[in-house]
Amino acid sequence: MGNLVCPPFLKPGDTVGITCPAGYVPWERVAYSVEVLQRWGFKVRVGNTVGTGTNYFSGTDAERLADLQAMLDDDSVRAILMGRGGYGTSRIVDQLDFSKFVQAPKWLCGFSDITALHSHVQARFGIASLHSPMCGAFSPETEYNPYIQSIRQALCGAALTYQFARSDFNRLGTVEGIVCGGNLALLSHLTGSVSQLDTTDKILFIEDIGEHLYKIDRMLLTLRRSGQFSKLKALLVGSFSDVEDTERPFGASLEEIVLGAVAGLDIPVAFGFPCGHEAANFALPLGRMAKLEVRESGSVLSFVGEQVMPNVSIF
Repeated sequence: MGNLVCPPFLKPGDTVGITCPAGYVPWERVAYSVEVLQRWGFKVRVGNTVGTGTNYFSGTDAERLADLQAMLDDDSVRAILMGRGGYGTSRIVDQLDFSKFVQAPKWLCGFSDITALHSHVQARFGIASLHSPMCGAFSPETEYNPYIQSIRQALCGAALTYQFARSDFNRLGTVEGIVCGGNLALLSHLTGSVSQLDTTDKILFIEDIGEHLYKIDRMLLTLRRSGQFSKLKALLVGSFSDVEDTERPFGASLEEIVLGAVAGLDIPVAFGFPCGHEAANFALPLGRMAKLEVRESGSVLSFVGEQVMPNVSIF
């Protein structure tokens, strides 16, 4: 099985759009990302939902829908970077018209609540996207760190190689497959909808923040009971931040809960991939073929590049 449809990689002079399909984000958290994108050689189009808000959201459902729709339909926009996540994308995803996007795919970039959009375009249209930091991650202190730079490298077609530390909980093995996934809460939320991923022969990536252990167990059971684990190639576990336990302990660690969810499946499992709700948040192409090697000494996830820019090895 090869890649899904991969949007064209970016070149200097291409336009990146910025929109906020979910939670409110102040202009100040977006401004520096605009400067960095311009220094990378891109033009930037800032949408109407940046810096505006209606209650929790960056505008009404109709306003957020219209702003993202305009970005999808604009032929000059080659990638769309989301301002932030939070909640709200799944409220508008079914009303979006993807007809022009399917004819001329472009990179959709973001994570967390944006998992709803990533999963939708992969499940419905077979189009790759980019799980990546969003605008708030850009700052003078982070501009040159490898996580922010990985966005540029992924958008421009570099061959990405991510090496990360071993875990005593890893299951060893080497596989090749298309990467899919994202935020665990969203993957559970999308189960049973038209946005549910086909995980057959895929490398499934999961991450989350601020969840109780029993809720993580419940969400993983939702994926397992719905058959989303039954034909996996491998499980790639990112950061699980601010995990909480109940007053009466759940009785299992995060790692034990994850391994319990894939019990009986003969697949590699790699813990500790630096991606999720932490400063260490590498850009992760979704819908592209990758090789995952889970070794005794550590793990390696590698993507073949298109040679638009030099290959990079990121540690």
